[in-house]
Amino acid sequence: MLSRIVKKIKKVTNRKYYSMDWLNKVVERYRNRTNKSFRQEVSRKLIHLSSLWIPAFIYFVPQNISITFFTFVLAGDAILEYGNYKRWRWARRTFGALFYRTLRSKELVHDHFQATGSLYVLSAAILCPLMFSQTVAAIALTVMLTSDACAALFGKAFGTRKLYKKKSLEGTVAFFLCTLLVLMLYTPIYPVTYASIIAALLATFAEMYEDKLEIDDNLSVPLIIGIVLTLLN
Repeated sequence: MLSRIVKKIKKVTNRKYYSMDWLNKVVERYRNRTNKSFRQEVSRKLIHLSSLWIPAFIYFVPQNISITFFTFVLAGDAILEYGNYKRWRWARRTFGALFYRTLRSKELVHDHFQATGSLYVLSAAILCPLMFSQTVAAIALTVMLTSDACAALFGKAFGTRKLYKKKSLEGTVAFFLCTLLVLMLYTPIYPVTYASIIAALLATFAEMYEDKLEIDDNLSVPLIIGIVLTLLN
């Protein structure tokens, strides 16, 4: 009788052990996936932040020179991305070396051409100086580069409350606050007014509802910031 009881205890104990072991493996696998996803997002956003030379270039360089320069860069990037889509050897090697580790899954689809974020950033670098003053164009592009990075990293690291699809409350608040901070940092050359708050709010909504607008936020955010600041100020 005693031996049977001991066997049952061992059996239950082993089951609990194996179930806990399985649970630990699942948790570890989830952590690895999360860490990998976060590292990839950090790589993407470091590229964003490294592009802060673009608004500086727009602000300090004459308008016609900056527009011409970014037009050539946009054309080169478009040829590279199209060549990668068409599987040209030189283009695939160059594109892979520059961008592969930072691309999202939707940007790796090859059954149709999918533009990466860099094409939209460069398009904004051309359109903003054409449509707005150099100061407003620089502000708009700075907001896009910094706030988007801030929202993505905070959302990945701390986002637990979903607002809309994959957008979290934490990431959205981070975007709004970062936008206000950028506008405040530009105060010596462009004072903060009620228009700045409206611009920050509208840009936040544009980033959140990117799929509804059907415009990449790398383009919609700077255009909205520029339009609001230009019209209301």
